[in-house]
Amino acid sequence: MRIIILGVGNILLSDEGIGVRAVESLKREYRLPQGVEVIDGGTSAMEMLDDIACVDHLIIVDAVRSGKPPGTMVRIAGDAVPVFFKTKLSPHQIGLSDVLATLVLTGEQPGGVTVIGVEPNSLATGMALTPQIEALLPKVVAQLVEELRQHGMAAERVEEEVA
Repeated sequence: MRIIILGVGNILLSDEGIGVRAVESLKREYRLPQGVEVIDGGTSAMEMLDDIACVDHLIIVDAVRSGKPPGTMVRIAGDAVPVFFKTKLSPHQIGLSDVLATLVLTGEQPGGVTVIGVEPNSLATGMALTPQIEALLPKVVAQLVEELRQHGMAAERVEEEVA
């Protein structure tokens, strides 16, 4: 089984960078099993076409406009994913939507797609997440680990070294 966890977003717009920050934390805090690849996709979806072609499952983590209060985490899967991309688009999500549509046309679509999204608190210019969204980061990473577990993949927490 091959699973890709794709963190997307613009780290220059505060909470828009939650997807990238989440995959950075995941890579730092967990040892991932063979068959799992973590990609910092930034805002360049079309460049990832070859990377995500024919994967068994694609997990996307991103800031999303769900209409819910800031800091709300949402999980979108199955038939709800294309609907989500048609209605909640930021510029990089348009790119992701195009990539997924292209993969369908070529018969190389992922076996499944799940989106883990976080409603942003701020999209102001700045490289740091807002405190509210920063505090949510461990929960987002835990959800990514749970998504892997549901696919029979165990991520092992890395022990912190004591100085």
